[in-house]
Amino acid sequence: VINRYGFNSRGLDHAARALERAHASVLPGPLGVNLGKNKESEDAAADYAEGAARLAPLADYLAINVSSPNTPGLRALQGPEPLRALIAAVRAALPAEAPPLLLKVAPDLTDADKADIAAVALESGLDGLIVSNTTITRPDTLTGRHKDEAGGLSGAPLKPLALSVLGDLYRLTEGRMPLVGVGGIASGADAYARIRAGASLVQLYTALVYEGIGLVERIKADLAALLRRDGYDSVADAVGADHTPPAE
Repeated sequence: VINRYGFNSRGLDHAARALERAHASVLPGPLGVNLGKNKESEDAAADYAEGAARLAPLADYLAINVSSPNTPGLRALQGPEPLRALIAAVRAALPAEAPPLLLKVAPDLTDADKADIAAVALESGLDGLIVSNTTITRPDTLTGRHKDEAGGLSGAPLKPLALSVLGDLYRLTEGRMPLVGVGGIASGADAYARIRAGASLVQLYTALVYEGIGLVERIKADLAALLRRDGYDSVADAVGADHTPPAE
């Protein structure tokens, strides 16, 4: 899928009311809030801070999204100095009892970018990284007539890139913080590969469009079988297994 929606919404107040209604019922799992800036804002940090302050009490985790390709200037916030300032502003706005704070990054990163992000994430005490958002690259495998249109590419063509960046960030953070693997996951094998590369959790988006919510149960069953096959008692035991040196 190529999308170029950006952060269209009815605004912070509307989002807060929707989350309040959601909390009035029994939620089936963790509810994350994805924070971004308004397209035309000159003070990005103020937007993130306001969103964090208002929505933190309604979230099980917050994600600082600096990686959507559809909001002009957003990815520039991944630079080390803007990122430090942004994280500090969000932290200062959070209530005393705040949910975990994660950072959602792009897959289109240089080696220097990845090293900088890992260093800032560790020094700022983030609770995790979400790896990754959609890509602005267009692999040669794409054949559709819309392949060159603007927007972020997700789904199967994103999978190898997202997996590679995840592994790099796991090494760079030395396995010291949880990573959420995202991008092209559509099977238990895909989820398992992401876990072995360093993900403690995985997220699905595009695959649900094609296969529906039943995909989640199939992935869970297949993942459990793969863990048993390789002698793991839990997902946690397999996290980062591809980076563990073989026993002598």
